[in-house]
Amino acid sequence: MTANARLATVAAIFAVISFPGIVSSQSSDDETSAPEYSRKGADSCLACHDDQKVLSVFQTAHAVPGDANSPFGHGQLQCEACHGPGGDHAGRVRRGQERPPVPAFSSMSSASVADQNGNCIACHSGDQGFAWHASGHDSNSVSCAGCHTVHADNDPVLATSTQVEVCFDCHQQQRTQSMKPYAHPIRQGKMECASCHSPHGETTDLLLARQTLNDTCYDCHAEMRGPYLWEHAPVSEDCSNCHEPHGSSQPGMLSMRAPLLCQGCHSQDGHPSLPQDDSGLASGVPSQYLLGQSCLNCHSEVHGSNHPSGSKLMR
Repeated sequence: MTANARLATVAAIFAVISFPGIVSSQSSDDETSAPEYSRKGADSCLACHDDQKVLSVFQTAHAVPGDANSPFGHGQLQCEACHGPGGDHAGRVRRGQERPPVPAFSSMSSASVADQNGNCIACHSGDQGFAWHASGHDSNSVSCAGCHTVHADNDPVLATSTQVEVCFDCHQQQRTQSMKPYAHPIRQGKMECASCHSPHGETTDLLLARQTLNDTCYDCHAEMRGPYLWEHAPVSEDCSNCHEPHGSSQPGMLSMRAPLLCQGCHSQDGHPSLPQDDSGLASGVPSQYLLGQSCLNCHSEVHGSNHPSGSKLMR
């Protein structure tokens, strides 16, 4: 050791002996600002929170001891990895004193939704979706826990048969529409909301799973895709020009029954059709253009035709 090194060492020792308050004060400040974690980890939590709703977390991927990425993996903080430092919450409190709340992740926490979601995104950044921060869910301050049940061994929002009930908690209008006679089989558990929507964010309107509404519909209704030699303009433009995607009182989930739907765009000028109004059939005489399938009696290929003589969508 050089002379300068010896001198520096002696000076440091002398400072500690002569001015112990400096060192103890700095240590005290660090301890005060540092978050307090419980000494026994999850055992401290489970001493009180031992109901099945909490214990079921051990049946999920969040509590795999051998997984280093799991909160309960080797060296992780267990419950406090998500809920935040709980040393003060689990420690002793004086009689009559309110127990300090868990400071971070909790449905009852005073922490903001952004802070709560930040705890989830810290591990689930790959599941977040690249457009989450531009989505309607984020802009309306929807928390991850608002949709996901983290402690459940089977998260309802991840299962086709139960996801719809989670979404309907907020989307009441869509719930009502799904109850109509003609609707996608969502209530029957054969489809889920995520079949058409991307809940974690997309750059599309209404969080659609594809870039356009038509592309989303074509995932299942490929026979309507085309291209057709003779195209029906509103069909290629937007399926919702004629259809109600969440449910309708009309067959085929049409927004209105023909001929009212058709006559919304096609006037009767130059065509031997009769307008339909609240008085029923004109002159009380049944018309072949209003009975049966109405306009579809003749224009059967309403989505488009590839027939050389199909310019009127009649074949």
